[in-house]
Amino acid sequence: MRGMHEMQRRLVATALICIAVFASQAAFGLDRKIDLAVKQIDRTYIIDATIDVPVTVGIAWDVLTDFDHMTSILGNLNTSKVLSRNGNIWQVKQEGVARYGPLSYSFESVREIRLEPKTRIVSKSLSGTVSRMNSLTEIVPLDQGVQIKYHAEMLAGSMLARMFGLPFVRHEVEEQLQRMAKEMTTRVP
Repeated sequence: MRGMHEMQRRLVATALICIAVFASQAAFGLDRKIDLAVKQIDRTYIIDATIDVPVTVGIAWDVLTDFDHMTSILGNLNTSKVLSRNGNIWQVKQEGVARYGPLSYSFESVREIRLEPKTRIVSKSLSGTVSRMNSLTEIVPLDQGVQIKYHAEMLAGSMLARMFGLPFVRHEVEEQLQRMAKEMTTRVP
């Protein structure tokens, strides 16, 4: 009997993963190719992603640092605001709901953001749902636009991330990068 329940749980989990993958592909049309690698070491996820976007460095920077309007860019955010600015070091608070298939969970974070204008954004979590998260976003100029390079190390704090692991983290990163790229292209004059 126990083996039957375990098999049913795995089948449901696999179905949810498939639904999430197909839903994200349909929602975004996969108009931008993302090179994405996610690996897990114990409870820590290491994420490396790149996406090329046909926009200027200025547009990419403006979107990536538009924290006060991030709720209109990323569909999973309910609140996003800059709490303080001290030169190039900002504190940003965000709250939202992550969805994975029919499942969802609320999250919040306060992060310290260090800006290296129009080249790099270094972020570290100060508090929130994720136990620990440090990230680096770089903007690399290309002949026909920019490449956004994203690296993050996250210690999973949510039950959803622990339950679904790599597919969940991969889904969240892909969705956010696709939405950011879409917003960048809509700002091209």
